[in-house]
Amino acid sequence: MKVLKRTYRWYAIYTRSRSEKKLYSELEEKGIEVYLPLKKELRVWSDRKKWVESPLFTSYLFVKVSDREYYEAINSCWSVRYVCFESRAVPIPDSQIESLKLFLEDTKRNVELTKHSLKKGDYLEVTFGPLKGVRGELLQLRGKQRIVLRFLSLGCCVHADISMDEVKRLEIPVEVNYDEN
Repeated sequence: MKVLKRTYRWYAIYTRSRSEKKLYSELEEKGIEVYLPLKKELRVWSDRKKWVESPLFTSYLFVKVSDREYYEAINSCWSVRYVCFESRAVPIPDSQIESLKLFLEDTKRNVELTKHSLKKGDYLEVTFGPLKGVRGELLQLRGKQRIVLRFLSLGCCVHADISMDEVKRLEIPVEVNYDEN
């Protein structure tokens, strides 16, 4: 009797408003591998200021599931649906999730999210620091030079401040491969 190996892939789940942490906890309790990228931000109220962790992607979190857990992960009152293109949930390559984790691990960098359409620039690879090996596109925003790592499967980009001394120019564009997993 052959034992079939399960293929696990990352998917983005669209959550109910302000329910990312609730769904994260529920999925973790079910034993499903889940990733909720968080950012620290200073919230200001009339009487105080406080640093809080909030989701980097509002109303999104990521799950790594096989076909067997696919429906179990979405079966929650906190989830809405998988992020789909052409009516199909799009798997996210492992390398994109790992790159996102690298960006967020480096607490010295200011990370922000944008959904604005970006113009193509030079393609770069980070050569130094915790982001070493990460590839992206160079843009100049608000007078700063930044590396941009595109997440086409989510329709957005992650920006991080980075010194030009920490990157090298690539002669060929960074290829996007959705069948990486």
